[in-house]
Amino acid sequence: MNPPPTADAVTATAPAPVADGPSIDVAAERARTAGSALAHHFNAAGAALPTRGVVTAVVDHLRLEEQKGGYEAAAERRGRIDAVYASAAALVGAASTEIALFDSASTGLRILLDALRPTRGQRIVASSSTYVSHALHLMSLAREHDIDLVIAPYDEGRRVDVPALEAILADGVPSIVTVAHVPTSSGLVEPAAEIGEVVQRYGGTYILDATQSVGHLSVDVREIGCDMMVTTGRKFLRAPRGTGFAYVRDSLLERLLPIAPDVRGAQWTSSASWELDASARRYETWEGPVAARLGLGVALDETLARGIPESEAWLIDAGRRLRTALADIEGVTVADPADSRSAIVTFVIDGVGAADAVVELARRGVRVVSVPATHGQWDLGDRGVPSVVRASPHVYNDDTDVAALVDGVAAIATGITR
Repeated sequence: MNPPPTADAVTATAPAPVADGPSIDVAAERARTAGSALAHHFNAAGAALPTRGVVTAVVDHLRLEEQKGGYEAAAERRGRIDAVYASAAALVGAASTEIALFDSASTGLRILLDALRPTRGQRIVASSSTYVSHALHLMSLAREHDIDLVIAPYDEGRRVDVPALEAILADGVPSIVTVAHVPTSSGLVEPAAEIGEVVQRYGGTYILDATQSVGHLSVDVREIGCDMMVTTGRKFLRAPRGTGFAYVRDSLLERLLPIAPDVRGAQWTSSASWELDASARRYETWEGPVAARLGLGVALDETLARGIPESEAWLIDAGRRLRTALADIEGVTVADPADSRSAIVTFVIDGVGAADAVVELARRGVRVVSVPATHGQWDLGDRGVPSVVRASPHVYNDDTDVAALVDGVAAIATGITR
C-alpha cells in the first residue's frame, strides 16, 4: 500500500480513558507511545505506533553495531535473538522450532508456498479476502503450472462458506487452502478454526495469513488447525517494519523443502549435497535486520504481558463503537459485515473519494488510509467498491482520538470542507 499522507504534529491533548470498554490501561499505553501525542493515529492495520521500549531496543543495537560491527554485535546478542523465536511461539501456541523469521508476511507466504511445490493436478483454494501480493503469487503459479485456482464460495457476510468449501474438497483432489484471517479491505473475520477442521478432514494443506490478526485477536495454531501461518510485525504487534514470522507444523518440515536453501538454514556437506536445519529456520536467509528483530522481540513480549484476551476484547469493542459512531453520520456507509468482531473499520463517504477523505483527515491530524479495489479485487472489486477509508484503532487510542476521527468524517460528509 502506498503510504498515506501524514499530518504535521498536532497539539497534544490530555488523554481520556476510553469509556465502556474492556480493561486496558490506555493512559499507560499512551505514556509509552510517543506518537500518540502527535496525531490521532488510526492505522494499526497498516503500521501501528511502536512503544518507546521497541524503539530503544532497535536504536541500542544499532549503536552496538556502530561500536563493534554487525557480526560482532549479533554474536553478543545471540541469546536475545534466540528468545524472539520463543516469544513468537508462545504468542501463537507453537514450539520455537516451528518458527521462522522473515522481513514480511508476503515473503513468508511466497517462500512457504513455493516450498510446497504445487503442480498440475493439484488445486489451490483461496479466500476472497486474500491480499493482493499473495493473490498475484497464486495467480502466477496457477498460470505457469496449470494449477486449478478456485476462489472459495462465501456466505452472506462474505466469509468462507464452510459447507461449500467442504463440498469442493470432498472430490479428493489434492488441495492447498489459503485464507486471510482478517483482510486488508474490511473488518471481516474468517471462521479460521472451522476451515481448519474441514481441511484436515480431507487431507488438504492449510495456510493462514494472520497478518491482520496476530496481536489483534487470539491466534492459536493448534486450535485453528493450520499447517502454516504467517504474520507481520509492524501491524497490531507494534514492531518495526521489515519484521515478520511464520509457523510451520513440525510434521511438515521434512517434506516442505525450501526451493532456494541458504547458508542460514542449510549446511553444505560435500560437493553435491547439503543438510537442512531441523527447524523452521531452514526457510530463512543469513542476512536479516538484527536490530529490527530485537525490536520485534520486545513487541512480542509487551503483547504477551498486556494479555491477548484483554487486548482482543478491547480492540473488538473499539471497532464496534467506532462503527456505531460512523454509521450515525448522514452520508457515511460502513462497509464491514454487520457483525464484524475486529478493530478494522472501513467506510465510504457519499460523493467523496477515499483518497481525498484521507488527505482531509490528515489535515486535521487524523491518520487513516484508503484501500483501493486493486488491493482486493476478489473482495472490493467483486463488490463493485472502488475504494474504502480504513480506520484501525489500537490500545493507545482514547476518546479524544475517536472524537477527532468522527468529527472529521462528519465535517467531510456534510460538505464543510468541500
